[in-house]
Amino acid sequence: MTYVLHGCERSGSCIVELALAQAGVAYELRQVSLTDYAQRDADFRALNPQRKLPALVTPAGEALTESVAILLTLDERHPEAKLLPAAGSSARARALRWMLFVATEIYPVVEINDYPDRFRGDGTAEATRARAREIWRERWALVEPAIAGTPWLLGEGYSIADAYIATVSRWAQQEDWIAAETPKVAGIVRALAARPGAAAIWARHFPADAAGAG
Repeated sequence: MTYVLHGCERSGSCIVELALAQAGVAYELRQVSLTDYAQRDADFRALNPQRKLPALVTPAGEALTESVAILLTLDERHPEAKLLPAAGSSARARALRWMLFVATEIYPVVEINDYPDRFRGDGTAEATRARAREIWRERWALVEPAIAGTPWLLGEGYSIADAYIATVSRWAQQEDWIAAETPKVAGIVRALAARPGAAAIWARHFPADAAGAG
């Protein structure tokens, strides 16, 4: 059996696909169109009751959700791929710190930006979206000075945390702001778009970035 990745372009499944490709394992992609609300279908709800992407089914038939949990599982099961620095190292601690910061402090703001009616309370949807974008920018401004490598998060080199940062930075319709105000984050995006083994995947998910990668 192979891994089966349920996802769609521009979603968090990009991060998991990059990890699977780096691990060199066989995987099958199954499209779940967010445009068509396919995540609400009964079959996908049975796989992930939260109705969000990505979801990964392992060769043993386990259903995994939550992108960081998936990445940590892949790192444990395929240590030869070196998705993250070695267990116990300071580099791993830094990678986990900032990957989880993006996952818990920035990723959730995307839903508020994309679906402000769900969160607006007594305000307007546009005011709610505007505030979400302010928070988004404040939090990316904390990530920027933590980027120690050239171009990667860690001075020790690439890790899957870079794929996490790059993918989430493409959301919330803030690409121009990212380019202007967080040049180190933008540098990670450019480097990932040109990275061997990742470029083709990135181009499928984010073709505008890939076009400018050279």
